[in-house]
Amino acid sequence: MKNVNSTVSNYKNHSTMSDDQVLEMAAEIIETKYLRGDSFNNPTAVKEFLQYKLANYEREVFAVLLLDSQNSLIEYKELFFGTINSANIHPREVLKIALQHNAAAVMFAHNHPSGNSEPSNADKQITQKLKGILEGIDIRVLDHIVVGKDCVSFAERGLL
Repeated sequence: MKNVNSTVSNYKNHSTMSDDQVLEMAAEIIETKYLRGDSFNNPTAVKEFLQYKLANYEREVFAVLLLDSQNSLIEYKELFFGTINSANIHPREVLKIALQHNAAAVMFAHNHPSGNSEPSNADKQITQKLKGILEGIDIRVLDHIVVGKDCVSFAERGLL
């Protein structure tokens, strides 16, 4: 696990980093400071992490946060890469990755390159489909967060 101080030191040694590299490093710092080893009880930290991870893609990216029984992060995986306004999500692959990592719970996240983080009907439908499949084998779906200029949580909106 990276130390926040070593990450900051690395940044200072590479002052010619691109904006994307700086944002990726910020996501690593947030992940180290707020998420790794801690349960996902801080929605603000999760949203901040996802904002740095997903907001700057120019195409849709669907990610899964795999969690253990204490809701601690096992792994963050970007699974599907789409176009500027859609990504094909394959439930079989989501199920496969959750089982491979022995996840007790998951969170989904994807970006809207337009910046509009309002969930679409397709977003709602795939979330319900994935939730049904995963909960059928005792893997809890805690949230689906849509990242744009801000973040929208399905859980906070009562959409799960």
